[in-house]
Amino acid sequence: MLTEHEKARYARQILLKEVGERGQEKLKKARVLIVGVGGLGSPLAFYMGAAGVGTLGLIDDDQVAESNLQRQILYTTGDVQRNKVEVAAQRVEELNPYVRVQTYNYRLDSENAPEVLQDYDIILDGCDNLATRYLINDICVKLDKVYVHGAISEFRGQVSVFNHSGGPTYRCLYPGAEGVEGIAETTGVLGALPGVVATIQASEAIKIICGIGTPLSGQLLLIDLLKNQFEKICFKRQCD
Repeated sequence: MLTEHEKARYARQILLKEVGERGQEKLKKARVLIVGVGGLGSPLAFYMGAAGVGTLGLIDDDQVAESNLQRQILYTTGDVQRNKVEVAAQRVEELNPYVRVQTYNYRLDSENAPEVLQDYDIILDGCDNLATRYLINDICVKLDKVYVHGAISEFRGQVSVFNHSGGPTYRCLYPGAEGVEGIAETTGVLGALPGVVATIQASEAIKIICGIGTPLSGQLLLIDLLKNQFEKICFKRQCD
């Protein structure tokens, strides 16, 4: 049940007939993990915390660097050299004291991934490398978790939802690393791009938790801010 303070905090969201108090209660009960609290993970953490997700997990082994500050909005100049998960948790708790934040100050790998992911309902992709994405996908398939994917490069980004209600997985779209040309691991990035991609990811997660709308399952949303173009590519489940 929501307290009166929570009803006041989330009033504008509760006013949405698709959400209402019932949807807000679902958000309160939800457990969401963000893998990586950098460019994508920063706005993801803010918006999931603001939305009222009851338990928010943050996993990252990195420290804040000055070069992060152009796009990683959770951090300030005074946070340089501090652990990202420590700062991120502090900011989310300052934003919304009703959210329980759990931190993991280490890198997700094949040994710890099953134990970490099993405690969450939805996994949000804020990582910056292909190996971790394949790992997230494979563990989500094994544990039957929803994987909300996001990726960015230069002026372009993409969003999709994998393993939702028997829908396609990341490997259905990208069977191997050779299929993801154009989303590089280290490239320049327009500072505003992670915000655009991450807010769509957050919206997808909220929709899935509340059971509303049409998630991007079986659809890859391609975003090009340089040309102001949005395009959808449909795909089907190809693997188990």
